[in-house]
Amino acid sequence: MNHSANAVWKGNLKEGSGTLDTQSGAIKGQPYSFKARFEDETGKSGTNPEELIAAAHAGCFAMQLSHFLAENGTPADRLDAKAVVTLIPGTGITESALTLVGTVPGIDNAKFQELATKAKENCPVSKALGAIKVSLTASLA
Repeated sequence: MNHSANAVWKGNLKEGSGTLDTQSGAIKGQPYSFKARFEDETGKSGTNPEELIAAAHAGCFAMQLSHFLAENGTPADRLDAKAVVTLIPGTGITESALTLVGTVPGIDNAKFQELATKAKENCPVSKALGAIKVSLTASLA
């Protein structure tokens, strides 16, 4: 199964800009730039590759955990997953920190932590990010 995205960049690194499109159309003509990537942490000047990696990681992790919870007989009512990807200019992406709050009836905290850790280690995006630190803070609502 293949999924795709397209990036168009015009100009040099600092003054140039680009747009991103995804196969699904969920992202279409989304601007990105040096400022959005390295200077503006508010996210108001456009997206950036790290934000998109964070979205992919949070989504993948939540889906993987939902599978493990269902297999355990304790399906989740809600999984609120956030990923914060750290970029250090000149070094690169160094970490993706996952934070999770789960509403999971019938599960104790120890089993929840076990399955959350298993999901962190086994979701395809976590595996793809194997060159960096992937951390997890998980709690039950």
